[in-house]
Amino acid sequence: MHENAREKIARFINTKDPAEIVFVRGTTEAINLVAYSWGLRNLKNGDEVLVSLMEHHSNIVPWEILSKINGFTIKYAKVNNDGTLNYKDFESKFSSKTKIACLSHVSNVSGVINDVKRIAKVAHEHGALMLVDGAQSVPHMTVDVQDLDVDFLAFSGHKMLGPTGIGVLYGKKELLEQMAPFQGGGEMIREVSFSQEQGRCSISWNVPPWKFEAGTPNICGGIALMEAVKYLERIGMAEVLKHEKVLTEYAVKRMQECSNVTLYGSSDLSLKCGIIPFNVEGLSSHDVALFFDNYGIMIRSGFHCAQPLHQIFKLQSSARASFYIYNTREEIDRFVEVLKEIE
Repeated sequence: MHENAREKIARFINTKDPAEIVFVRGTTEAINLVAYSWGLRNLKNGDEVLVSLMEHHSNIVPWEILSKINGFTIKYAKVNNDGTLNYKDFESKFSSKTKIACLSHVSNVSGVINDVKRIAKVAHEHGALMLVDGAQSVPHMTVDVQDLDVDFLAFSGHKMLGPTGIGVLYGKKELLEQMAPFQGGGEMIREVSFSQEQGRCSISWNVPPWKFEAGTPNICGGIALMEAVKYLERIGMAEVLKHEKVLTEYAVKRMQECSNVTLYGSSDLSLKCGIIPFNVEGLSSHDVALFFDNYGIMIRSGFHCAQPLHQIFKLQSSARASFYIYNTREEIDRFVEVLKEIE
C-alpha cells in the first residue's frame, strides 16, 4: 500500500516514474534534502543560487546556511510592490554562474501564482536547475511536472487534506541517481560489508527513491496522503481552483466594504488563489486573529515565515484569510460580519 501511494502521487503530478517520488516529512525537509544532497556537493565558491524575495523561509534559510559552508553567492530577485514577481529582474540575474533557481509556485502570503514554467525555461537555457516550492500549488491546482519541466518540486500533505509529517520531493531521476543520500541508516543502503584486512566498512547505496528514505518510513502517512489525493481527484483540481477563485473574488468584494481594512497583494485576482493578506488599522495582526478566534474563525497572523516579503510591503506583520474546498460564501459573510465588528 505504501508503494501504491508512491505510484498514485506520481500520477497526480504527472510523472511516469514512481522512483522520482521521495517521501519526506514535508516541504521543508524536501528543500533541505536538495540543499544538502545536491547543493553540498555541487555548489562551490564562485557559483550562484537564485532565490526570489517572496520565498517562505524554508526556501531561503537552507541556502543561506549552505552558502556559509561552501562559499557560493545567493542572488535575490525582486518582488513588485503588489507582491507579484519581478520577472525582468529575476531573469536578468541569471548568468553562467547560476547553478539553481528557487521559486515558490504560489506565494503563501499573497496567493500570487508564479509562472514557474517560464523561469524553468530560462534556468535551463543557462544550464541551471529549477527547484519549485509547491506547498501552496499542488493542493490547489493542477500541477504537471512534465509540462512545467522543473527539476525538483516539494510539497506537503497537511495542506492537501492529508496528515502532518508527510510530504513529497519530486526529482528528475537522473538527478536523484547522481545525488548522495541525505541521511544514513536502514533501507537506504544496498550493501554494507566489513573488510578484515582494511579494518573498515564499504557501503553501496540503494537506488532512488529508497536511497533518500533512511529508517522506517511513515507508512500510514504515505497511505493517508494517497487517500487525500484520491479525494481531490474525484473533485477535480480544476474545480478546486475554480472554487477558491470564486470565494476569493467574493471575499475581496465584501472586505472592501470596510473602511479601516487594508488588503495587500495584487488587485488582479486572476493571478491569485485562495489567500488574502490584510490588516485592520490600529490593531496588530495578532490581536485581529485573537478576536476572530473568539468567534470560532481561524486566520493566520504574523510574518507567515516570509519576513523579506513583509519588508517589501513595509509591514510589521499581516493577518491572512485563506480558503479551501470546504469553505463557503456563508462563512465569508460571517467573517466579514466579525471583521466589521472588530473595525
